[in-house]
Amino acid sequence: MEVVVSGSQMIIGLVVGIICLIFMVMKTKVHAFLALIIAACITGLIGGMPPNSVVSSITGGFGGTLGSIGIIIGFGVMMGQLFEVSGAAEKMAKTFIKSLGKDREELALALTGFIVSIPIFCDSGFVILSPLVKAISKKTKKSAISLGVALAVGLVITHTVVPPTPGPVGVAGLFGVSVGSLLLWGIVLAIPMTMAGMLYGQWIGKKIYQLPSEDGEEWVRVSQEEIAASASMGNSAAGAVLGGNGVDMEDTDDKNLPSAFMSFAPILLPVLLILFNTVGNTLKLEGTLMTLIGFLGQPVIAVGIGLLVAIYGLTSSDSRRETLEKMEDGIKSAGIIILVTGGGGALGAVLRDSGAGNHIAQLIAASAIPAILLPFVVSTLVRFIQGSGTVAMITAASITAPMITTLDVNPVFAALAACVGAVFFGYFNDSYFWVVNRMLGIKEAKEQIRVWSITTTISWAVGIITLLILNAIWG
Repeated sequence: MEVVVSGSQMIIGLVVGIICLIFMVMKTKVHAFLALIIAACITGLIGGMPPNSVVSSITGGFGGTLGSIGIIIGFGVMMGQLFEVSGAAEKMAKTFIKSLGKDREELALALTGFIVSIPIFCDSGFVILSPLVKAISKKTKKSAISLGVALAVGLVITHTVVPPTPGPVGVAGLFGVSVGSLLLWGIVLAIPMTMAGMLYGQWIGKKIYQLPSEDGEEWVRVSQEEIAASASMGNSAAGAVLGGNGVDMEDTDDKNLPSAFMSFAPILLPVLLILFNTVGNTLKLEGTLMTLIGFLGQPVIAVGIGLLVAIYGLTSSDSRRETLEKMEDGIKSAGIIILVTGGGGALGAVLRDSGAGNHIAQLIAASAIPAILLPFVVSTLVRFIQGSGTVAMITAASITAPMITTLDVNPVFAALAACVGAVFFGYFNDSYFWVVNRMLGIKEAKEQIRVWSITTTISWAVGIITLLILNAIWG
């Protein structure tokens, strides 16, 4: 029920609510989920909504949002847990490295991260695959920094902008857009973002030339002077420092890993089903086959099929009890994401029902600010303030979705703008910042920022530029 109140009161309610939200997340022990609900109450009450209407909007927004994406998130994290513990991620990396050949190790790791992060959280994915970074560095004498950044950026970009990872799925629900459309355009957008981060990683890897020691327990830093001296003698800088040829990736034990086909299948099958359905709907295809594809390509069904493939393809050596325990471990990580996403939906519903969203949309429409930049700017600011990319994009979507619906902007691109903003300048308040730097042995704050914060900022900048181009052509 929409309540008519003054525009200034709506704005005041929204501003106070957002300030309280940021303060609670940054400075108090209040969890982000509870903070979103409290912010929704503050926004509605100060904005002029009757108390009963505030409660109705919160419960309706929470349930409506999770009704569309809660099942997908649940299936996705269960599949991700099976994918993680089965060794499928490691097998996928080795497949790419073998297929792409020598001197393309960074690309192989970036591609691995790009696909692995669809079902696995980027933090876990990097921890699982970081031993491969060491092994490849020892074999090829390439800087572990360039290899590690390539892997890390591949993981984080997909995690942030491509469904069915939880954050983008939540954003799709808040903007009311098709997960399939967001998946299709998210992949298009993620490719240049990943490549830009990988290229910067290759450059910074030459500046910070770091390799694992012979026992793999320590890191050895090769200075620019040593590199120059080795080059003048016609020797490899790494070989001069470490000696030997390192380990061969092909010598590592693969007998306990799943096959390449089974490693890829749980991820690629649902992605392909969703894409086929999206393309079919776009082309307005009809017939019995299209009806079947339309059913199987629904995100809930497609991800469920992927989960079944993972259960029976990746856990053949596990008992029923062990398999169920692994999936239940995955569900534990889904709880907070589902709650935060629902909290974002509650805040968005209050903004819609109070009329604040429509009022701000009218102000934006009368200004020279491109509407597509609104979710991007909000997401960027929240990301910088509190660190979590998921919270940033969900907050941005919940605040801006009620405004976007009344403006002349493609909602899919607006949703992607919220996702891109969440990539901005990962630093000390971001857990992934610490995972990447610590696993790569980078301890100095200045170098940590050069290795990871600048990488994410470059990808962020390339992302919004690419999105603006896409929006100008197809928006």
